[in-house]
Amino acid sequence: MRRKDKEITDRDVIDSIIKESTVCRLGLSEENQPYIVPLSFGYDGSALFFHGALDGKKMDILKKNNNVCFELESDFSVVESAKACNWSIRYRSVIGFGKAHIVEGIDSRRRALDIIMKHYSEKSFESPEGSARKTAVIRVDIEEVSGKTSGY
Repeated sequence: MRRKDKEITDRDVIDSIIKESTVCRLGLSEENQPYIVPLSFGYDGSALFFHGALDGKKMDILKKNNNVCFELESDFSVVESAKACNWSIRYRSVIGFGKAHIVEGIDSRRRALDIIMKHYSEKSFESPEGSARKTAVIRVDIEEVSGKTSGY
């Protein structure tokens, strides 16, 4: 990172940003063409989990190339100023890289769907087996992650 004064290296702080984020942008690549998808997600401390349709562009790309990147942010706000060139953005963000895997097996999918739901609610939910059968679940094993902050 060019600006070391903005770098976050503390994994606990990085984890807190992930836990506070509501959207994860998943970056994929198909034949050198980037493709990014904003998704709801879950996090278990070492992997991110996403759900979606069994078929579609995202799944087609992942089946060919499971190398992914991701981005999340929290505490985002615009900082106004009297001069245009002094406006800024206040944020904390995380960028990472990993390998995506399609989660197989109904029980594994249901556990992953529960992780996603726990990210958004402290309520207890149970994923019906029928829904888990009709839902694709993706696990991204995090290989590298870094954080950045500005305005804090």
